[in-house]
Amino acid sequence: MLRSMHSSVRAGGEDDPRVAELAACVGRLRRELAAYQAEFTDRAIAEEELADLHAMTAAGRPEVRRLRLSLLLIAGSIGSVSALAPALAQLHTAVEQFRS
Repeated sequence: MLRSMHSSVRAGGEDDPRVAELAACVGRLRRELAAYQAEFTDRAIAEEELADLHAMTAAGRPEVRRLRLSLLLIAGSIGSVSALAPALAQLHTAVEQFRS
Protein backbone atom coordinates (compact mmCIF):
# COMPACT_ATOMS: atom_id res chain seq x y z
CA MET A 1 0.00 0.00 0.00
CA LEU A 2 2.77 2.42 0.86
CA ARG A 3 4.48 1.80 -2.48
CA SER A 4 1.30 2.59 -4.44
CA MET A 5 0.77 5.77 -2.45
CA HIS A 6 4.38 6.76 -3.05
CA SER A 7 4.09 6.24 -6.79
CA SER A 8 1.39 8.87 -7.09
CA VAL A 9 3.39 11.62 -5.39
CA ARG A 10 6.06 13.74 -6.94
CA ALA A 11 9.57 12.36 -6.91
CA GLY A 12 13.00 13.83 -7.33
CA GLY A 13 14.14 17.33 -6.75
CA GLU A 14 16.63 19.86 -7.98
CA ASP A 15 19.64 17.77 -6.99
CA ASP A 16 18.20 14.41 -7.99
CA PRO A 17 20.49 12.76 -10.57
CA ARG A 18 17.53 10.71 -11.82
CA VAL A 19 15.88 13.90 -13.03
CA ALA A 20 19.03 14.96 -14.87
CA GLU A 21 19.30 11.55 -16.54
CA LEU A 22 15.62 11.61 -17.46
CA ALA A 23 16.03 15.07 -18.98
CA ALA A 24 18.97 13.87 -21.06
CA CYS A 25 17.01 10.86 -22.32
CA VAL A 26 13.99 12.99 -23.17
CA GLY A 27 16.23 15.43 -25.03
CA ARG A 28 17.90 12.65 -27.00
CA LEU A 29 14.61 11.06 -28.05
CA ARG A 30 13.15 14.46 -28.99
CA ARG A 31 16.17 15.19 -31.20
CA GLU A 32 16.10 11.77 -32.83
CA LEU A 33 12.36 12.00 -33.46
CA ALA A 34 12.78 15.45 -35.00
CA ALA A 35 15.53 14.12 -37.27
CA TYR A 36 13.50 11.08 -38.31
CA GLN A 37 12.22 12.00 -41.76
CA ALA A 38 9.46 9.44 -42.27
CA GLU A 39 5.98 10.29 -41.13
CA PHE A 40 3.94 7.85 -39.07
CA THR A 41 0.41 7.98 -37.72
CA ASP A 42 1.07 8.66 -34.03
CA ARG A 43 4.06 10.97 -34.35
CA ALA A 44 2.13 13.91 -32.85
CA ILE A 45 1.32 11.86 -29.75
CA ALA A 46 4.99 11.08 -29.19
CA GLU A 47 5.98 14.72 -29.72
CA GLU A 48 3.33 15.97 -27.27
CA GLU A 49 4.29 13.47 -24.59
CA LEU A 50 7.97 14.24 -24.98
CA ALA A 51 7.19 17.95 -24.65
CA ASP A 52 5.28 17.20 -21.44
CA LEU A 53 8.17 15.15 -20.10
CA HIS A 54 10.57 17.94 -20.98
CA ALA A 55 8.42 20.41 -19.01
CA MET A 56 8.30 18.07 -16.01
CA THR A 57 12.05 17.59 -15.97
CA ALA A 58 12.64 21.32 -16.39
CA ALA A 59 10.53 21.88 -13.28
CA GLY A 60 12.75 19.34 -11.51
CA ARG A 61 9.98 17.33 -9.90
CA PRO A 62 8.37 14.81 -12.25
CA GLU A 63 5.24 13.00 -11.13
CA VAL A 64 5.90 9.26 -11.12
CA ARG A 65 2.44 8.20 -12.34
CA ARG A 66 2.60 10.72 -15.17
CA LEU A 67 6.08 9.53 -16.16
CA ARG A 68 4.82 5.99 -16.53
CA LEU A 69 1.76 7.06 -18.52
CA SER A 70 3.89 9.18 -20.84
CA LEU A 71 6.30 6.31 -21.38
CA LEU A 72 3.42 4.02 -22.27
CA LEU A 73 2.00 6.52 -24.77
CA ILE A 74 5.40 7.20 -26.33
CA ALA A 75 6.23 3.50 -26.61
CA GLY A 76 2.85 2.83 -28.18
CA SER A 77 3.23 5.60 -30.69
CA ILE A 78 6.83 5.01 -31.80
CA GLY A 79 7.43 1.44 -30.69
CA SER A 80 7.48 0.10 -34.25
CA VAL A 81 10.09 2.62 -35.44
CA SER A 82 13.28 0.61 -35.06
CA ALA A 83 15.53 3.64 -35.64
CA LEU A 84 14.21 5.16 -32.41
CA ALA A 85 14.39 1.96 -30.33
CA PRO A 86 17.74 2.67 -28.58
CA ALA A 87 16.65 6.14 -27.42
CA LEU A 88 13.27 4.76 -26.35
CA ALA A 89 14.99 2.02 -24.35
CA GLN A 90 17.13 4.62 -22.56
CA LEU A 91 14.02 6.64 -21.73
CA HIS A 92 12.38 3.50 -20.35
CA THR A 93 15.40 2.84 -18.13
CA ALA A 94 15.38 6.44 -16.88
CA VAL A 95 11.68 6.29 -16.01
CA GLU A 96 12.13 2.97 -14.21
CA GLN A 97 14.64 4.61 -11.86
CA PHE A 98 11.68 6.38 -10.26
CA ARG A 99 10.00 3.11 -9.22
CA SER A 100 11.45 2.93 -5.73
